Amino acid sequence: MRGAARETPGMDANEILDLPYVDTHTSIVAAAPDAVWRALGETVNQPWFHVVTAIPGKELSVAGSHPFSTYALIFRLEEAGADRTWVRAETRAEFPGPAGRLYRLLVIGTGGHALVVRRMLTTVGKRAAKGRGELRDQPERRRRR
Repeated sequence: MRGAARETPGMDANEILDLPYVDTHTSIVAAAPDAVWRALGETVNQPWFHVVTAIPGKELSVAGSHPFSTYALIFRLEEAGADRTWVRAETRAEFPGPAGRLYRLLVIGTGGHALVVRRMLTTVGKRAAKGRGELRDQPERRRRR
């Protein structure tokens, strides 16, 4: 994964699993695991994520932190039939202190986090399908006068 292979200082795969569980979101993507893997890499290549583990076509764990939270997303890919992939996005996070509890309320309690993760899964699906040529630009239709 180009550009996304930075290590999270002080965090390894075992420490991710030690973070409290938050939620899991799933999606079936109409593409093979390799195409989904590439799309996932493009989607999570963000400055606030650092790759912790990467098993091509199977699992990607990313993590990050700021003063209000230490968090991780674990993406697991499994074949779900011909050119279909089941994607699970598991979130784990801790929110230390009073400011962290308020931040959790604002991010998790309002449903904002769930919305962002679902949008990420939708983006992965679209990118994976486009990589397979399934999403095509539609010709522009002219308006009749």
